Amino acid sequence: MGSHHHHHHAAEGGESAMAELLDLDAEVLHSYLSEVTAWIHELAADPPPRRILDLGAGTGVGTLALLQRFEGADAIALDVDPDMLRRLRDKAGDLGLADRVHTVQADLDAEWPAIDTVDLVWASSSLHHMADPDRVLAELLAVLRPGGLLAVLELDSFPRFLPDDLGFGRPGLEARCHAVRAETMADRLPHLGADWGSRLSQAGFTVEAERTFAIDLTPPLPAATGRYAQASLRRLRSALDSRMSADDLATLDTLIDGDGPGSVLRRDDLAVRAKRTVWVARRP
Repeated sequence: MGSHHHHHHAAEGGESAMAELLDLDAEVLHSYLSEVTAWIHELAADPPPRRILDLGAGTGVGTLALLQRFEGADAIALDVDPDMLRRLRDKAGDLGLADRVHTVQADLDAEWPAIDTVDLVWASSSLHHMADPDRVLAELLAVLRPGGLLAVLELDSFPRFLPDDLGFGRPGLEARCHAVRAETMADRLPHLGADWGSRLSQAGFTVEAERTFAIDLTPPLPAATGRYAQASLRRLRSALDSRMSADDLATLDTLIDGDGPGSVLRRDDLAVRAKRTVWVARRP
């Protein structure tokens, strides 16, 4: 990945913590990302895309993976967050890809920016954040050339890391945390978990394929797994409000605070389990 040594400098603020989590996700789930881009590369083979749009590009994980996969292509990386886009440009520079990336800061809930026709759109965990995803899909249909592809990637489940019995606290902590989080997310992100296949069809796309990737990493794990688990559980902790028992919150804090003896960074029994679904649709 080349940039992993920068991670620990990230401040603890919400956005930079999110940026760090996205980078760690890419590092630990590298084989998943590689598998997806190889599959898209097959589907988009003829002619290979020259212009790629990454919708909700974040720190550029998808942008950079696609540019490395499609060597003749340029990319437009679109995101609402200027700090994320700055990180993306830095990483593109480190990889020698700066001249192939154009960043566009835009809030798609407000207005659609002026973008020339593209051959491939990549939308990873971005559509469910939109206030009106169907309007965004209509815009994507218009910006894609006929025959162009749209890849929609969504998380079926947030990653799980912990054994049921941690050796302290009440067993089943992680399952309880995820159940509470699911309730809070349902209000804030009503489109999370939508059936994107039918929405893509309704928007005028032809759905070519749908694949679920079941990620199940067991030891030996990628080096960054402990930090990825810590960053994920910290984000989970921030979404739990006051709906967990004091005991559960104390157990969670022991796991995510620093690198003390109870820290997730010191456990040798972590795993990484997640499910992600990818829809690939074509503009007729």
